[in-house]
Amino acid sequence: MGFFFKWVNLFVFFHFLAATPIFSDSSSSSNAFVTTKFLDLAKDPLVFDWMIGIRRKIHENPELGYEEFETSKLIRTELDKLGISYKYPVAVTGVVGFIGTGLPPFVALRADMDALPLQEMVEWEHKSKVPGKMHACGHDAHVAMLLGAAKILKRHENEIRGTVVLVFQPAEEGGGGAKKILDAGVLENISAIFGLHIVPTYPIGEVASRSGPIFAGSGFFEATINGRGGHAAIPQHSIDPILAASNVIVSLQHIVSREVDPLDSQVVTVGKFQGGGAFNVIPDSVTIGGTFRAFSKESFMQLRQRIEQVITGQAAVQRCNATVNFLDDEKPFSPPTVNNGDLHGYFESVAGSLLGVNNVKEMQPLMGSEDFAFYQEVFPGYFFLLGMDNASNEHLESPHSPYFKINEDALPYGAALHVSLASSYLLKLNPDISVVGGKHHDEL
Repeated sequence: MGFFFKWVNLFVFFHFLAATPIFSDSSSSSNAFVTTKFLDLAKDPLVFDWMIGIRRKIHENPELGYEEFETSKLIRTELDKLGISYKYPVAVTGVVGFIGTGLPPFVALRADMDALPLQEMVEWEHKSKVPGKMHACGHDAHVAMLLGAAKILKRHENEIRGTVVLVFQPAEEGGGGAKKILDAGVLENISAIFGLHIVPTYPIGEVASRSGPIFAGSGFFEATINGRGGHAAIPQHSIDPILAASNVIVSLQHIVSREVDPLDSQVVTVGKFQGGGAFNVIPDSVTIGGTFRAFSKESFMQLRQRIEQVITGQAAVQRCNATVNFLDDEKPFSPPTVNNGDLHGYFESVAGSLLGVNNVKEMQPLMGSEDFAFYQEVFPGYFFLLGMDNASNEHLESPHSPYFKINEDALPYGAALHVSLASSYLLKLNPDISVVGGKHHDEL
């Protein structure tokens, strides 16, 4: 009997999907109704439970940047089941799918899919099965939400007035995956691109963003400071690189405190210091490394120049020499994430209709970085934060913590926002286009 009712539910759900035109009315009076329907569809157990299952599979099998082969395989399998065409491989493991007419206009939705080199400390049924690797930044949820949006969009493909491009991107965590996606040349003629990040700092049902800079540009550096090793009891016969490196670290902080406009937020942090292995030996060399952040390219490049000057200059004061590597190949510079002003007003309208205007928050810029910025340098782009906090449940740790958890009740909100933003934007760009179901033309 349970089997019978399951198939009855499936029939009712798909009949509702097929029989209810929800992309075709562009009047402002119906916008709230339309976007609310998206949330209802995403909350239906046949979509919601499916997203949860996908997210948990990905969480159990985390893969680092450009190693997401099984994650990519799972995505392609689900796209095949849905009848969604795609291009693969893109940027090693990336997948780019297409829903709609195959003709302009094109609107893109992006989800990152790489994990972090962390040992998961959360004890639960779907804990990471890979030692030293964990989805500690929510990318497993990002993939699940975009696939959930794809499921809804595909069921209404004949109503889509253009093409929705699904970007499943590798290597967001310092690997410059977004840049490699762009370099692959598969994203052309994009009118707008949208992305999100799930966070525990806002409640479920709330989103936050802003016009203009939202995240800082980010770069990394590593420096080797060479001296001359010797016995710690007779330092006059040595050239101490540890002392030189210590002066370098202190002097690097003076760049921000004494040289930078206090209204132009910048950060220099040294997080790596390696040198010596014995209590009574001065080593030959020391290696330090860190990150630097700024909200404009001009400030970023000035900061980069001064970091190199300070490291080499302070090392020379202590009779050492230093080499500085900005790791442009391994950890490419990520530019500031800057939201398009016109898209900000559009986002507030769509999100307000879906969630209520009081649940769309204005946020302050953050010094974190996001390689979504690469897309924004080429196309109009918009990035926002999706809340998942529930005050009645346990405290949720911040991203990049080994205790990071996802509140899966947030998944339908992300999926519905993806659908709303893409479909409504296509309608806005092409309100009078004739839509023909079942056709796909790869114009990208």
